[in-house]
Formats: sequence, structure tokens, C-alpha cells
Amino acid sequence: MIAYITFGADDISRAKQFYTAFLPALGYTLTEGPEGLSFALPLEAGQIPIHPDFYIKPTFDGQPATAGNGSMVAFEARSQKQVRSLYAAALAAGGTDEGQPGFRASYGAHFYVCYLRDPQGNKIALFSSDPTEPGRDG
Repeated sequence: MIAYITFGADDISRAKQFYTAFLPALGYTLTEGPEGLSFALPLEAGQIPIHPDFYIKPTFDGQPATAGNGSMVAFEARSQKQVRSLYAAALAAGGTDEGQPGFRASYGAHFYVCYLRDPQGNKIALFSSDPTEPGRDG
């Protein structure tokens, strides 16, 4: 199980603006401190996490943060409509487009996805794969 994911950021305030534009709508809560931003899904006492926490931190070595080539984190939305609205919110909060919301021929018929870059250049996907919603072929 993946316990957490960390992205480096040179500008934590820009990263906060970007990630708070969509992660709270997916149920993540933000804890902010001198070490950066920590996003987590709420847990009841004694519950074991099934989804990883997501951290945005300054680099430990003090060198500029860089985006990983071929690295991406995907967040699951509840619906195709939510993918579209969170994509728009993320763009308005400083993200850049890497692929507008829609179906992709190389994925399943119900995999609805968009791709973005955060202000640091990290790649993010927002997707829904609800089989009760219209699919690519219908």
C-alpha cells in the first residue's frame, strides 16, 4: 500500500492556491506548517488509511524543486461533472492544461480524465470511472 506521496515546491503559497482549488472537494483536509502542506482524507479513530496522504514540501536539500519526467499523481473524482469543474478550478488557481476533460481511446470506455500541471510542473490527473455515467461509446 502506498502510504504517502510528496511533491517538492519552491513556492508553497502558489502550490497551496492550486491544490486547495480541488483537493478539498475530493474530501482532503489541509494541515499547514513550516514543513509545507499536508493533505489527507479524514479517518475515524482506529481506521486504517486506504488512500495515501499527499504532501507538498520545500526540498530537503535546499535545491530547486523539479517535476519528475514520467511521474504523475491521479485523484479520483465522483463524477464526470466534478472532473470538469475541478479542472476549471485548478486552471483558475494557476495550473496549466495537459489534456482537457474527456475520454481517451487507450483507456476503458468509462474512464473520463483530464490532465494538469501544478505551478511547479508536476503532472496531475483527475478522473472518474463511474460505470453508471455515459461512456465513450454511448
